[in-house]
Amino acid sequence: MTNTYIVDGMTCGHCAQAVTNALKSLNDTADIQVDLEKKTVQVSGIDDEAAISEAIEDAGFDFKGKSE
Repeated sequence: MTNTYIVDGMTCGHCAQAVTNALKSLNDTADIQVDLEKKTVQVSGIDDEAAISEAIEDAGFDFKGKSE
């Protein structure tokens, strides 16, 4: 299952890598796609939204929930 989440505070490649690494720490086989322009992260392989939120927040970014 793939979910897309809104994440504020990502502005560069380093930010994208930080979010990716944070989420990969939950499941290293997950597929993570960051779109800096849309401020979204597409996640496949992790279904626990609370864990995703916590990982993103711990990495220093603002988790805003699922994208419509």
